[in-house]
Amino acid sequence: MKTCLVVDDSRVIRKVARRVLEDIGFEIAEAADGMEALAWCRAAMPDAVLLDWNMPVMNGLEFLRNLRAEPGGDTPKVVFCTVESSVDHIRAALDAGADEYIMKPFDGEIIQAKFAEAGLL
Repeated sequence: MKTCLVVDDSRVIRKVARRVLEDIGFEIAEAADGMEALAWCRAAMPDAVLLDWNMPVMNGLEFLRNLRAEPGGDTPKVVFCTVESSVDHIRAALDAGADEYIMKPFDGEIIQAKFAEAGLL
């Protein structure tokens, strides 16, 4: 079974994402910020990361840059899921190594479509 690390400082968003991703066959781990997510990845690299941008301690973009520098960190498919909708934010995320970009609010169909586009389904 594929694993997905859901990284968001909102417990509600993590819970909704968990439900959607479990329904499409993922095993889920959760992190409340980028630092916690990076520690999780160092212990067990996931197949996918659903990543928020604005979080305390370490934001999503910092996490992504650090992840891609880790051994095996180029492997996970990273899907940003954020309220940041400017072209500059999207470009920065893709330049840092994101595979897809979802705007909040999202639903199950959007997540499933973006994960399929990223080659995860």
